[in-house]
Amino acid sequence: MDSLVAFFGGMHPAVAAFIATTFTWFVTACGAALVFFFKELNRRVLDGMLGFTGGVMMAASFWSLLSPAIDMTSGSGFAKAIPASVGFVFGALFIYALDQLLPHLHVNFPVDRVEGVKTHWRRSTLLVLAITLHNIPEGLAVGVLFGGVAAGMPETSIAGALMLAIGIGLQNFPEGMAVSFPLRRAGLSRAKSFWFGQLSAIVEPIAGVIGALAVVQMQPVLPYALAFAAGAMIYVVIEEVVPETQLEKSTDVATLGFIAGFVLMMVLDVGLG
Repeated sequence: MDSLVAFFGGMHPAVAAFIATTFTWFVTACGAALVFFFKELNRRVLDGMLGFTGGVMMAASFWSLLSPAIDMTSGSGFAKAIPASVGFVFGALFIYALDQLLPHLHVNFPVDRVEGVKTHWRRSTLLVLAITLHNIPEGLAVGVLFGGVAAGMPETSIAGALMLAIGIGLQNFPEGMAVSFPLRRAGLSRAKSFWFGQLSAIVEPIAGVIGALAVVQMQPVLPYALAFAAGAMIYVVIEEVVPETQLEKSTDVATLGFIAGFVLMMVLDVGLG
């Protein structure tokens, strides 16, 4: 870890964020690549992995984003929570707005459950857009943390940003699978299923760079930016990830996966961040 910290320490935050979020994209691609080796994915396994994804995102939202946002805010009492509260609400509203506007279809949902504006786009496109929407706040969160390090905020660290990237990378593996396998089941070739699966995470490096540059240029917004990313991530967990795990009879597996993901991300962030 020390060598990684030293490696990223000498970089511009936007470059560091780009490399870290490229890693999270790569893990998504690795998950999507399993479609070349397996014909089908057990539904209980998928639900457990999606639960794990939700647990990682929920833990990261608090330990890596909300808690530092509160800690770096001056004042006391209710005043200390205002920036985090404002940023959190606007982050959730941002994803809500995208959710209403962007046509998408959640994993495992029938095609008549398409959300967003009405469209005649293909099912494959709608599935990819759903996971892409999911990935925007993840890339943004990593970029904001690297920007906070460059801004000299003691509540942020390169190790913490790297731990967040590693945690998001771990939960991106099942996300790649969650796109490629349904597409393969819908009749697409293995190559096309993989292509769309990895493509869903390509937005993360873009969002990461934007987050880092925004904080570097406007340092006072860091508490708001951290909470914004947290609000966006938790909205995704509650609106997308959790419902997707409750459609079949393996809800207990999904819940245990959620607990495992939450504990793992908490240990990584507190122990190494």
